[in-house]
Amino acid sequence: MAVAEPSPSMEILVRDPDGFVIWHGPPFTNGQPRIKLDKIQCTSVKFSEDGSKLMVMKSDSLVSIYECKSLREIRSLQVPNVLAATISPRGSYLQTFQKPTSPQEKNVVLWKIDTGDSAYQLSQKNMTKATWPVIRFSSDEAVACRLATNEIQFFDPVDFSRGIVNRLRVPSIAAFELSRNVGSYVASFVPESKGMPANVQIFTRGKELQSQPVARRSFFRCSSVQLNWNCDSTGLLVVVQSDVDKTNQSYYGETKLNYLTTDGTHEGLVPLRKEGPVHDVQWSYAGKEFAVVYGFMPAMVTIFDKKCNPLLELGTGPYNTIRWNPKGKFICVAGFGNLPGDMAFWDYMEKQKLGTTKAELSVTSEWSPDGRYFMTATTAPRLQVDNGIKIFHHNGSLYYKRMFDKLFQADWKPESSDKFGDIAELVKSVDLLKVEETKTQGSKSVQASTKATPANPPSQKPAAYRPPHAKAAAAVQAELFGGSPSGEVSKNALKNKKKREKQREKKAAEAAGDA
Repeated sequence: MAVAEPSPSMEILVRDPDGFVIWHGPPFTNGQPRIKLDKIQCTSVKFSEDGSKLMVMKSDSLVSIYECKSLREIRSLQVPNVLAATISPRGSYLQTFQKPTSPQEKNVVLWKIDTGDSAYQLSQKNMTKATWPVIRFSSDEAVACRLATNEIQFFDPVDFSRGIVNRLRVPSIAAFELSRNVGSYVASFVPESKGMPANVQIFTRGKELQSQPVARRSFFRCSSVQLNWNCDSTGLLVVVQSDVDKTNQSYYGETKLNYLTTDGTHEGLVPLRKEGPVHDVQWSYAGKEFAVVYGFMPAMVTIFDKKCNPLLELGTGPYNTIRWNPKGKFICVAGFGNLPGDMAFWDYMEKQKLGTTKAELSVTSEWSPDGRYFMTATTAPRLQVDNGIKIFHHNGSLYYKRMFDKLFQADWKPESSDKFGDIAELVKSVDLLKVEETKTQGSKSVQASTKATPANPPSQKPAAYRPPHAKAAAAVQAELFGGSPSGEVSKNALKNKKKREKQREKKAAEAAGDA
């Protein structure tokens, strides 16, 4: 059976202070990844969304493009004083931002990768997370546009020399998001101003741009939003964030989750069953369901359908992150950032929990393209210690771990999940491998462990209740005298105790002699 054959084509990009390498796998041969591309020095590296190209910033004046199948360099561009660079979803264009030397300088350049020529240039004073990249593409590169004052400007992605071919006027617009399916819709965000509420509007982006929105939602107490389209462009989730929580329940402000559909059937709040912030939200890859982590800790996890009806509760816990695998079968719910790293793995199809584990101090996390593995990474500059990569099976069991002195990046190479076999067959092949590994370990160690552990261990008597202040006093005493809070005495403590007893005996003998 050739079901598992595509799995070795998966690749992982790993970048440290010396540059980046490309790993083969998993599954790994002899438990270790093979190097597909030797280390290349760089300051930044990024895959295109479809995984066809790789952009490498080698210095502040040199950007290279690699073709991913052969990992051969196909284009090298000299761009002086480049501060940032990004690649378009299908790898057709490279966009660079240069440090401006004059107000009139056109410091944002769009390059055609196949020729190395400049396709479009414009001026931009500064670069922020909200304004970069300046020119944005739909996933299929059929739509290209940029945010300008009070409007969204559209280009012809086949011929940028035509300049701006269409405009959508939205007074005071602060952010926008193209839908994923052929860029057929665009969502705009206008913040609060002079007593007027903030709003999110959805506009049709067909052959003719429609100036009237097909959906609209207004909100007070809103300073920023996160716009999340599903894959078929039928639904938009809007996480509304305010800097201040007027109920004084949260230091981090207040969040609400709204849902808008492009057919106008739903415009309103998602009915969440617990008070508190919205920590994370993600659509399934099919776009028919979405999962939400919400509420004051312990947070609640609920999966909804496209009509906002709850389908499944995944319980509560110290969670703020949710990741749905590309096949739609497995879900990882986790607590990263300032939480201790708990992870719970679920089979959504079977509606059952598969396992739990921990990945402390994780900065990034994502499923593999085939949906079998889950990778977490602790990276700098977010964290300067305990940098490393962990890869887990779909049920949470640890598959691979490697630590680094310093790690900057760990990414799966993007691949369509359709290239891989049915997830049930892939998982079955993994389970068979695990059974074979268990058999090869032999039965002696198992027998030894069963002998060492009695079948019915004696039950321990529960400890008496100790109030918190008594526990604190015991801890202080342990620090001072070398004991432990549980009442056990350390070797040093016994040694010191014997010394003190000898000193007391000596003093008593001296006192008796003087008398």
